[in-house]
Amino acid sequence: MTTFTLAEIAAALGVDVQGDGSLTITRVAEPASATSADLALAMKPEFADQISAGAAQAALLWQGADWQSYGLKGAILMDRPRYGMSKLSAMMDAGQGYAHGIIHPTALIDPTAQLGEGVSVGPFSIIGAGSVVGEGSVIASHVTIAPRVSIGADALIHPGVRIMADTTIGDRPILHGNVVIGGDGFSFVTPEKSAVEQVRDTLGDSSGTRAQAWARIHSLGGVEIGDDVEVGANSTIDQGSVRATRVGSGTKIDNLVQVGHNVVIGTDCLLCAQAAVAGSTVIGNNCVLGGKSGVADNIKIGDNVVIGAASAVLSNVPAGRAMLGYPAVKMDTHVETYKALRRLPRLLREFAELKKTVSKNGLSG
Repeated sequence: MTTFTLAEIAAALGVDVQGDGSLTITRVAEPASATSADLALAMKPEFADQISAGAAQAALLWQGADWQSYGLKGAILMDRPRYGMSKLSAMMDAGQGYAHGIIHPTALIDPTAQLGEGVSVGPFSIIGAGSVVGEGSVIASHVTIAPRVSIGADALIHPGVRIMADTTIGDRPILHGNVVIGGDGFSFVTPEKSAVEQVRDTLGDSSGTRAQAWARIHSLGGVEIGDDVEVGANSTIDQGSVRATRVGSGTKIDNLVQVGHNVVIGTDCLLCAQAAVAGSTVIGNNCVLGGKSGVADNIKIGDNVVIGAASAVLSNVPAGRAMLGYPAVKMDTHVETYKALRRLPRLLREFAELKKTVSKNGLSG
């Protein structure tokens, strides 16, 4: 069990402790369920009202909170308590219990692979020929690292991850269970123009095309991932067809996300659950793709763009824009359109009544 004093936690968060800094904290908890050894997370006034239902002696509160009025013996006050949760959660995280610096006897490591100092490899994991794993990295069980892979220092690779050949990953990546990086891109072609190409050119007319078999285009470009990238469980990043698929440093990818071949994603982006990015799309820096959003192929999205949940981006998006809907349009335009749509039944009823009135007056005249 991880144990800290309240003063040690406050120091790690870069703020002064309030009250009794010697209080012992063993975990964090919601206010209503907190015990005397817990740090209650009451980052808004509405949460702090629940402190009295628990037994917490200390809490993480917003700056300016009257912490003594909640019956606490100590507190940590922050301008942005939720940001403080980043360091606090890292301190309190006991991890998954992976071994450090130990190679399990069932691991299969090619003699030409290079492992840095302190690397651990779990049971039944495989590291292929010529691959490099940086110092301090943790490779959990049942991980496959194909030949010609390069992984930087302090990687955390959870069970079941598959990293295919010609993948380059920077320092401090976190890859969650069953991630696949570097699988073949979904790229197929027909001998003559296909129905898909015809529909795209004509916006709907597929006449004149005939049934054809699909020929596979092999992926030769690999994947390049920057530093401090996290990829959630069961997500996939396909390798490029000729040039590499790229994910910029600091980008965080949620569970069940698909990144297609040749895609370029900038730095510090967020891709939320079930988002999908089709091939050859370019996404700028500091962009957010909401859950279940989709981006069509060969689209360009500028920096600082926010795509709302379940939106479908079918055309280029300039920098700094918030988009929503299907097809995605400016968020304020979508909201205005949605409000108008909700008023439509009432307007139709009013129109029908107006028609009756006009018709009746016309006949009586």
